[in-house]
Amino acid sequence: MKLYYKPGACPLASHIALHETGRPFEIEAVDTAAGQTESGADYHTINPKGYVPALGLDDGSVLTEGAAVLQYIADSHPEAALAPVAGTLARARMQEQLNWIGTELHKAFGPLFREGTSEADKDAARTAVAGKFDLIEVQLQDGREWLVSNQFSVADAYLFVVANWANFTGIDLSRWPRLAAFVSRSAARPSARAAMRAEGLIQ
Repeated sequence: MKLYYKPGACPLASHIALHETGRPFEIEAVDTAAGQTESGADYHTINPKGYVPALGLDDGSVLTEGAAVLQYIADSHPEAALAPVAGTLARARMQEQLNWIGTELHKAFGPLFREGTSEADKDAARTAVAGKFDLIEVQLQDGREWLVSNQFSVADAYLFVVANWANFTGIDLSRWPRLAAFVSRSAARPSARAAMRAEGLIQ
């Protein structure tokens, strides 16, 4: 498998998941603004949508959309136990988390990374993110370490990556101590450290 990514962006979740599998894989950075990969290829020939992640598969096909990529990685490596078994309520709960993180939390951060966003709109975005963080904090109040069945899954990898953006957008995670602990716990995993190091986010 080959993961096309942008450092620190949402593909970091897939990058972490790939490390969790313990299997070999490749990565290649993408300049999405220029539409070019690190090796100089036209990224739109790989993913016409133009954004990341994209996962190149062994048969030459390409899978896109973060939630789909994460689940494919998990299902392709069942021994890594990165997702509950398909057809179970726990699996539906994980998909519930992935969908919410992608359509609500991830999108709420959008204005904070968009060039030209006014300060007023950035403040509104921070307020929106805070509301989402409130919901996560309530979920974690039962003492669970991970989102589903208290076992690390690809949903946790995705939540970690998106919640960690707070540290780069002027949002103080200390307001949500359980979420802050979740982010610290996730960041300490060897898979997360390896992925972040490969993307140049830590040394």
